[in-house]
Amino acid sequence: MPIRLMHYVACFYDHLLKGNETTPGRGLPPILPIVLYNGSAPWTAEQDIYAMVHPEPPGFLRVYQPHLRYYLIDEGRYTDDQLGSRETPLSGVFSVENAGQSWEALQQAVDRVVAIIQAAPHKERTDRIITRWMKRHLQRLGAEVNLDQLNSLVEDKDMLAENLENLVKKERMEGRQEGRQEGVESTLRKLVILKFGDIPGWAESCLEQASDTQLDIWVANILTADSLDELFKG
Repeated sequence: MPIRLMHYVACFYDHLLKGNETTPGRGLPPILPIVLYNGSAPWTAEQDIYAMVHPEPPGFLRVYQPHLRYYLIDEGRYTDDQLGSRETPLSGVFSVENAGQSWEALQQAVDRVVAIIQAAPHKERTDRIITRWMKRHLQRLGAEVNLDQLNSLVEDKDMLAENLENLVKKERMEGRQEGRQEGVESTLRKLVILKFGDIPGWAESCLEQASDTQLDIWVANILTADSLDELFKG
């Protein structure tokens, strides 16, 4: 990233000079390089290209080494409380992106960004820009929302809220189902160990691949089964 930013700055200055926007005599404008990062993994790249120079050059060479530092905005480092204390459209966008794949967290973040837009001084323009971005964001997430009908987060907030609420209900239902299956599998595993001892690899595979129905059958049959073969292969 430091090398890329240095390349961008050099290309920008070259563009200004070739387009006669300025001359070497008039000088080059100052630049603030900014990196906006919204990835889930922690940011690890150096923030100054000089930090990439290894080994440390001797004193007489240091003055000739390149230096370019960029300003990093790492969305994931902002907590919900920090974002909540900044009632700006950008903090609302950060909240939506930080919600990740949780429909419930996304629903709350969307409600917050709608309230921010309604209080914005340039409400119509802000609404138009963020709505366009939101549609792309929901599309990337694979949200089952009719995006063709979403033209304004403010005017269509009820429609969007209803769609997100349906996704939240689906998310909770899938979570409960997954939790139930894990609970049944855990119980069966304990019963098998108590009755037959250590679980061999082939039986472990059976447990991991079993459906809800199959797990229920095994739980009912373990009381009468005389061996693992009879339980799992019968």
